[in-house]
Amino acid sequence: MENNDNTASAQAAVAAIRSRAKGFDAALALILGSGLDAVTDGVEVIAEIPYADIPGFPSTGVSGHSGSLILAMMNGKAIYVLSGRIHYYEQGDASAMLPMISVLNSLGVKVLVLTNAAGSLLNSAPGSVMLIKDYINFTGQSPLFGLKDNRRFVSMSEAYDKGISDQIKQTAAGAGIQLAQGVYAWMAGPQFETPAEIKAIRMMGADAVGMSTVPETILARYFGIKVAALSVITNYGAGMDDARLSHDQTLSYAPKTAADVRTLINGLLGYLNT
Repeated sequence: MENNDNTASAQAAVAAIRSRAKGFDAALALILGSGLDAVTDGVEVIAEIPYADIPGFPSTGVSGHSGSLILAMMNGKAIYVLSGRIHYYEQGDASAMLPMISVLNSLGVKVLVLTNAAGSLLNSAPGSVMLIKDYINFTGQSPLFGLKDNRRFVSMSEAYDKGISDQIKQTAAGAGIQLAQGVYAWMAGPQFETPAEIKAIRMMGADAVGMSTVPETILARYFGIKVAALSVITNYGAGMDDARLSHDQTLSYAPKTAADVRTLINGLLGYLNT
């Protein structure tokens, strides 16, 4: 997939990360969506590396994303936490997350958990969490455009791993967390959707809508990394209530669910290390 320059950059990134915490090794990585930094409250931070210090990593330009890679112990287990992502709308590049996902693969990550802030299409209320069971790509874009190898023809019939998703559901049930399940619709952004778009998206079978997650899902599956994804519901879609949509609304609601997301990740870490 990668040319020599990309391969060299990934190798340099891995070396830079490993130099900060020699011997640190984690099979699970977590990407935090907007306003979800509180998910890592109470973790034992082994090292925190700004993206700017990692060769090839893109900088994030969205408030609510601190832009750093955290090497941590969570529930007694090692985990890589990417606090923030780059979105398609920032550069018009669906493959913008390729350097990050490629490096995670080179670090030996086997499972990637994605989180995002999303708008509800009635399946769940603001302040709740939805487990993504499938997605619809409404952008027409792919992070695999331009690749030459046959691995680009990735099967997405099981984009989100059933075993991992089942464990997240089991953890939610045991902790009394009301966890909805639904289909996530990826829209390009950065503008919010119109009421007409929301109506169309709902008719197409989506339960939540957002501006991320799908490119990372595709890239991870390309590399053979298993994926699970959680949407933190921060608002209803346009036209579904009287609230005026804004990024401030996202940043207000997202932290309220951080404890629930932390519980779900803790349960998954226990499952993966049994």
